[in-house]
Amino acid sequence: MKKSLLMLLGLMMVTGQLWAQSPVDGTWNFAMTSPMGSVNAKVLLVTDGTSLIGEFDLGAGRKWPIEEGLVNGNAISFKVTRDGAAMTYVMNATIEGDAAKGVATAMGSTAEWTMTRAN
Repeated sequence: MKKSLLMLLGLMMVTGQLWAQSPVDGTWNFAMTSPMGSVNAKVLLVTDGTSLIGEFDLGAGRKWPIEEGLVNGNAISFKVTRDGAAMTYVMNATIEGDAAKGVATAMGSTAEWTMTRAN
């Protein structure tokens, strides 16, 4: 799946476009404040049937790939592992139009998070 994501990212860089296969596909602005700190990122989400692939781009070369991603209609779930710490966030959300609301769980704590579709 990593090869597919890299190929898709390359195609997006060349064409500047992403074709929408589902309401989940696209680039999103992510925001979350948790006991572990604030996280803001650009998130690329791409569906492939019921699979969800993509990555969080936190800037300055920091990227977190999406792991174990699933999509069911407008509901998504996945995991991301924070760099610099052996901590994995378990993420769930519902996409409604150009916005998403979700919950992240890590190390016994939960935090709400949001995303808005990037223009």
